Amino acid sequence: MKTGLTKKQKTTAIYFDEDSPIIEVITYNTDLKKRLSAFAEQYPKDCRLLDDDGLGCKVFKVKKGRFGFKLTPPYTEERRKTAGEIAKKHINNLRRHDNENPVV
Repeated sequence: MKTGLTKKQKTTAIYFDEDSPIIEVITYNTDLKKRLSAFAEQYPKDCRLLDDDGLGCKVFKVKKGRFGFKLTPPYTEERRKTAGEIAKKHINNLRRHDNENPVV
């Protein structure tokens, strides 16, 4: 969708404080909008769409405890090496799986 905004202007803002049981999420991020919309449809008591400006931005209200942040530490060299070895060992399974379900 063309909004006239640059990628840098298409931000995601997450607002909450220690007192309120609500988190407000304002986003242009397509994946996050889809995930929040699906969650709101499935759990309307925990999440709901507050506003859709029609230009790509949506505002959601989410109960605290239902929205999380995941911090992922960087891989150590040992972990990166182990993951690479596992991937090489199973590459044929991945290729076979891709051939069974080609992207159209």
